[in-house]
Amino acid sequence: MWRSLLSLRQISQRTISTASRRQLENRVPEKQKLFQEDNGLPVYLKGGAMDGLLYRVTMGLTVFGTGYVLYELMVASMPKKQK
Repeated sequence: MWRSLLSLRQISQRTISTASRRQLENRVPEKQKLFQEDNGLPVYLKGGAMDGLLYRVTMGLTVFGTGYVLYELMVASMPKKQK
């Protein structure tokens, strides 16, 4: 029992310690240039088309949600008719 536990521990240490590490390219300077560039765009739209899409979806959901909440408050404030 003890011997199998020791061998399991050795195997797990070997696989973790000898795992090859992926070298990732540092893209921070590229992003800094992109976001610090003075092109008249707000910072939340400088990321490209995907940022614009996310912004429009977020604003649409916000407007829809606000309208729906106001509608539900109006419905809740009106008394129900007794039949």
